[in-house]
Amino acid sequence: MNLRLLFLIVFSLPVFLYSQLSRRAQDSLYILSQERDASGLYKNFHAEPLFIDLIRDLGARKGEKEWNVGAGIQDQVTHDEYNFLVEYEWAVANRLGLEIEVPVVFTQPLFGKEPDSLPKSRIEGLKTAVQWSFLVNEKYKTTLALGYINEVLLEGFSDLSQKFLKGNKFNPFFVAAKRFGNRFHTLLYTGPELTYLFNEKKWKTNYDINTSFHYMIHGSRNFIGLEVNKTIEDGKFSMMLRPQMRVAVADNFLVGIVTGIPTNENQRFSTFLRVIYEPGHMHHK
Repeated sequence: MNLRLLFLIVFSLPVFLYSQLSRRAQDSLYILSQERDASGLYKNFHAEPLFIDLIRDLGARKGEKEWNVGAGIQDQVTHDEYNFLVEYEWAVANRLGLEIEVPVVFTQPLFGKEPDSLPKSRIEGLKTAVQWSFLVNEKYKTTLALGYINEVLLEGFSDLSQKFLKGNKFNPFFVAAKRFGNRFHTLLYTGPELTYLFNEKKWKTNYDINTSFHYMIHGSRNFIGLEVNKTIEDGKFSMMLRPQMRVAVADNFLVGIVTGIPTNENQRFSTFLRVIYEPGHMHHK
């Protein structure tokens, strides 16, 4: 072996090992600051998906709160949909989170399509939700939760003078999250959606299975990952891949970017941006 190369390896190895140990120490210290606070209540540090987000953190502590503002565009072949949402979520008790969300959809016809033949611009509904983390296991870095989302569906803007309510959506769900080591995060979010349409007097049912995988950048809340949204409706299976990243602009201000990549012929590409603000809440460095 070349003598110079041997010396290079010998002297570089301690520097490399120190760097790796230093990063591991940073990760451990940062995660410890998130999982334990002055109250003494432990919660696991999990990465939360950006498109189908949770109702407060898993294992939330009383008093935590968060504002979310989201915007996105979805190609629907015959028209574009511009989606906006505002949501507020807070922990009313340890392990128990609530949320209120108002999603708005604007449609834009394509290829000369008549607006009357397309879905109408609308306040999509009023969402209220609750989530209870019933198991927080420190040893296995695992958290389990149950939740429920109720969405009152509203008619399009042009129909509000004639009728107001369109239906109601019932969505119980289950969440299981586990962290492997300091940087690898996995999460399962699943449950049925049952929708009752008042005018048609009928039920629509589908089942969602959403999984996500994230890699946390060392010593931070920044991550890159993949969210996989799967739906079974009328015996048909569809899946959307959503690669994503989250960046902490400030200690309590984050920005997430999501791209939707379809796997079925009847789906199209989409993009989504989420801005997250945690008022009065600081994460220890």
